[in-house]
Amino acid sequence: MSASPSPSGTPVDVRGLVVTFGQVRAVDDLTLRVPAGGAVALVGRNGAGKSTTLRVLAGVLPPAQGDVHVVGIDAAREPRRAREVVGYCPDVGGLIPRATPWEHLQLAARLRGLPSSWEERATDLLDRFDLAGAADRVTSGFSHGMGRRLSVLLAAFHEPAVLLLDEPFDGVDPLGVEATLEEVRRARMRGAAVLVSTHLLELAVQACDEAVVLRAGRVVAASPAGELAGEAGAARYRELLT
Repeated sequence: MSASPSPSGTPVDVRGLVVTFGQVRAVDDLTLRVPAGGAVALVGRNGAGKSTTLRVLAGVLPPAQGDVHVVGIDAAREPRRAREVVGYCPDVGGLIPRATPWEHLQLAARLRGLPSSWEERATDLLDRFDLAGAADRVTSGFSHGMGRRLSVLLAAFHEPAVLLLDEPFDGVDPLGVEATLEEVRRARMRGAAVLVSTHLLELAVQACDEAVVLRAGRVVAASPAGELAGEAGAARYRELLT
């Protein structure tokens, strides 16, 4: 689906985002941009506002304040249109317990009006995420790691302009991690903007070229991801969280 350019010309453009739950500001004046072909990691402790930010961008949670655009679509005013242009892997849930991976893919293809060639891509993704052998098993019997892999696969399936991955590496084995990193690389190569939320700093550095550190809903640092690599980077990261 095509859309107008965002105000800044970038697929992800967030300015002054505020999200509240009662008296709590889960996200407090966050500004963030992800260019086409770019990948940004949101890192920080649990409760830092990472998942909340992705939910707003995915059009599933309304902001209290701020401007949020994905591929030129105002996610606050037109959440349904926003959901059409993003691929979203939530941190929890999102799967139908009594449906198989293949049935999830069939449903996604139907809802998004994908061409008949979707089956070829679906088969390739199932192979790469090591889920081909479980394609006809209901997801209620999946391990946590298998569910994570399927959630990433479904988010990337329709090759969205914006790929939002919330804790995609949590509980995932090395093969699944590599499949996710490869899908991020492929998304960037075709010009998608990628936003990854994770508490696993080492994998954030591998997946993304920029890291944004959140604490209590606010941005406390933004830098090239490589600056948080290694022991020195980990030490700096720990300082930012305290």
